[in-house]
Amino acid sequence: MRAIPLSRLLIAAALGSTLALAPLNASAFEGEVFSLKNRWEHTVTEMPANQREDTLKALASEAEQLASQHPNEAEVLIWQGIVLASYARERGGLGALGTAGDARDVLERAIEIDPTGGNGSAYVTLGALYDRAPGRPLGFGNSDTAERMFQRALELRPDGIDVNYYYAAFLKEEGNTQAAREHAQRAVNGTARENRQVSDEALRRDAEALLSQL
Repeated sequence: MRAIPLSRLLIAAALGSTLALAPLNASAFEGEVFSLKNRWEHTVTEMPANQREDTLKALASEAEQLASQHPNEAEVLIWQGIVLASYARERGGLGALGTAGDARDVLERAIEIDPTGGNGSAYVTLGALYDRAPGRPLGFGNSDTAERMFQRALELRPDGIDVNYYYAAFLKEEGNTQAAREHAQRAVNGTARENRQVSDEALRRDAEALLSQL
């Protein structure tokens, strides 16, 4: 039996270790995103308002660290953007503009990697950011860009509770009451996503409240 050089054995062992660890690393990454998503949902739907800002700040820091470890994973970047957008909303005022801008940049990077934006999630959040931020010279808010983001999300997920609710809120602000009513109703009738049941059901209730005002 011919002896196998030690160098080849070491290379084979290294390759074997890499292949063996790959699924574990993937599982760990998915688990971290799942944990981040669950804690974000709990924060924005169940936590008292006076506790949300500090909690979201901590989650944003955690998401930033996760993104630094997985800079080319669109799902990680999308969740970093969602958490940052929520943190900016809780902070409010001009002090939140930097955080909102960071959320925009991260989400646009995610779309470069995954043009579907996580089945529309990135586009919904971008639409809300462009809608809520002040316009130039203070901020980057832009109604036309918000409209494009919402339309793209609707192309990807026309019955989504989130996209229809946020688009309805945008249309109400724009003075288009009839279209706002239509999309608010679609949000009320929409199907909650399996991996976002809690937050989607909260948005359904928000859509019902919005519909009663239209």
